[in-house]
Amino acid sequence: MAAFSLFIFCSLILFVHSSSSHFDPPNFDLIGDAHIVSPDHAVLLTHSTPSSSGILRLRDPLHFSYPSTLSTYFSFSVSGHGNGLLLLLLLATAANPSNYVGVQFDSSNVGPSHINRVGITVGSHVSVAVANVSNVNLLLNSGEKFNAWVDYEGASNVLEVRLTKWGEEKPSDPIVSHDIDFVKIWGGNPVYAGISSSNGVDSVQVVSVYSWRLSLKKVSNGNGMHSVPANPHGLSEDEHSKSCPLTVLAGVIFGTVCVALVTFVVLFMWVIFFQKGEEEFLNKIPDHPSDVRYERIDVAVDKNAQDDES
Repeated sequence: MAAFSLFIFCSLILFVHSSSSHFDPPNFDLIGDAHIVSPDHAVLLTHSTPSSSGILRLRDPLHFSYPSTLSTYFSFSVSGHGNGLLLLLLLATAANPSNYVGVQFDSSNVGPSHINRVGITVGSHVSVAVANVSNVNLLLNSGEKFNAWVDYEGASNVLEVRLTKWGEEKPSDPIVSHDIDFVKIWGGNPVYAGISSSNGVDSVQVVSVYSWRLSLKKVSNGNGMHSVPANPHGLSEDEHSKSCPLTVLAGVIFGTVCVALVTFVVLFMWVIFFQKGEEEFLNKIPDHPSDVRYERIDVAVDKNAQDDES
């Protein structure tokens, strides 16, 4: 437990006070001892030396709003006798570094008992939810490659973690989950996301990250099953293109009704105020002027309706 407390402490320091070096992918920063190795272009978070630590961090911070969904996947391996790694979501400002949420993949061979677990931490090294992955025949520091999925559902405020061996599909049931409200923790403030690892004084582990994908979406208010990009300032391009025909159709219908109404009012006013002065002109109109007028109005409406249909 003390080793992992030091691990989280080192990760927080690197997150808040980082002198980052950039690597080829434009969306990530390498911090501390993290570096790229060839030929598979994996990111090694640590050197095989004691007290080595490093972070692979998303360069642009995230902004959570209600209701948002976060989905992230990464593949990794931990060498023998390693301590594991941590997926960390941390407030971007240094004002309160304890405002973090972490998913720890914790493994240790120190002492009489072997630690091999996945846990969720919130502002503390003490896990609020934990699962022993030995129960599903997984050994984190075996040197094997693993798949990890971390999903947050803002509508239900649930954080779920899934873990499998490399090449296996994403399981339907999480290995561990916890009820949590990201918006309540961070509000609309920017949040950094990163994968971190740190060696203790007796550890020479090497932690490798082979791939990492992250998606943050804002759930539509109309239907929780459909999501749009987390852009509070407007619709996505696809939604905008879908809404344009409806907007045009509504405008045409509204314009047609307005034209018909104005025409009716003008004819009505003309009959009332100008009938006496225009008797000579009215004599040229057939015996049923009202029929003629209404017929013309109907034709105008039908024409516009045909235009709408076309």
